[in-house]
Amino acid sequence: MSQTASADHAAGIAGTGSAVPAIATSGLRKSFGSRVALHDLTLAVQPGEVFGFLGPNGAGKTTAMKILLGLVRPSGGEALIFGRSPAEPAARRRVGYLPEHFRFQEWATGAELLDFHGRLAGLGGTELAGRIPELLERVGLAGRGGERVRRYSKGMTQRLGLALAILHRPDLVLLDEPTSALDPVGRREVRELVRELAAAGVTVFLNSHLLTEVEAVCDRVAIVSQGRVLASGPLDDLAGAVTQLRLLLDRADRELLALLGRHGEVVAVEGTAVTLAVGTLDVAPDLARLLVTSGYRLYGLVPVQRSLEDVFVDLVGEVREG
Repeated sequence: MSQTASADHAAGIAGTGSAVPAIATSGLRKSFGSRVALHDLTLAVQPGEVFGFLGPNGAGKTTAMKILLGLVRPSGGEALIFGRSPAEPAARRRVGYLPEHFRFQEWATGAELLDFHGRLAGLGGTELAGRIPELLERVGLAGRGGERVRRYSKGMTQRLGLALAILHRPDLVLLDEPTSALDPVGRREVRELVRELAAAGVTVFLNSHLLTEVEAVCDRVAIVSQGRVLASGPLDDLAGAVTQLRLLLDRADRELLALLGRHGEVVAVEGTAVTLAVGTLDVAPDLARLLVTSGYRLYGLVPVQRSLEDVFVDLVGEVREG
């Protein structure tokens, strides 16, 4: 690693204990003619966090990422990377990026592309020579670095893109749909890689339509629509308190539904499984005894936690209806 890059990386790791956010936007706006892509994007991502950036198509996510990369200038507001403008070289050196859509020189091999990008990032010598096989193995391309990219499958190309994004040991990695072309094994490997990065103090800013993937790795998320943040925070806080019970019984007749209706609101009936919205989970023990004494066989009674998908659909649906 070059002397400058080493200093920047060391400063980044040391900075994870500071109060300077890895990403900070305030009132960020961007217009393309009459079309407004970002209205008032305000968020903060702390060093070492895995942060999910979610929204429907056209929500402004890609525009926001391009501003954070210094590729697009905002129309108003401010964006900072570790306290610096994204346009500053010192900020850009600390960022790795995997775009959703990318193309590589198909005549080159995977190892040649890593070597080329490594030299552009200021790496060289024995460090780069050792870094390339290490990364190829880390992203699941061990033994394939000598093959030309034209022979890579879409999933292999995606893995190569991940290797390029973390090649220079950035302090912040922006990942745009990193698992879109991968099979379940590949998606699991990406999750493990994201966790490894976070454990090393690297901030990961993740955009994905696969909400189960986001739930598996993210510390916090922001849900955006029409260029605004609808909600942000830890997943548990966004889901809210558990206020539903799922009951599995031997039958679900009218008498059962009437009985349950006196203790909450029946929100779903699927065969003999009933989901009941309640004011508090404290009713569960008494409800279980009542069902049994009323002649029902109770096979299961579990609290239901709203999923990230539930929260996402509710929030985005409210905006669209409004």
